[in-house]
Amino acid sequence: MQVVGRILGAVAVIALLAGPAAAQKGPAKYGEEDKAKTPSEIAAEKEAERAYRRSLGNIPEQQKSSDPWGTVRSDSPPPKAAAKAPPAKPKAKSAEGAAK
Repeated sequence: MQVVGRILGAVAVIALLAGPAAAQKGPAKYGEEDKAKTPSEIAAEKEAERAYRRSLGNIPEQQKSSDPWGTVRSDSPPPKAAAKAPPAKPKAKSAEGAAK
C-alpha cells in the first residue's frame, strides 16, 4: 500500500510541475507569413515617410518652456546661510560621570 501511495505522490508532483513547463512555449502563430512587398508598396511606404518628415517641419518651434510655477519662484538664488553645516552637538554624559 505504501508503494502505491508513493507512486501516486510522484505522479502528482510531476503533473504539477508539467503545467508551468508547458506554459513556457512561445505563442502559437496563426495565419500566413508576411509576403514580400511589391515595388509599388515599397514606393508608397517611402512616400509616406517623406510626407511624415515634411509634416514634422510644419510644427512651430516652442518659444519658451511652459513653467506653471515660474511666477512663484524668485529669480535670485537661495541665500547661502542654509549651506552652512550645523554646529556639532556636545557629547552626551555617560552614566558613570553622572554617578560621581
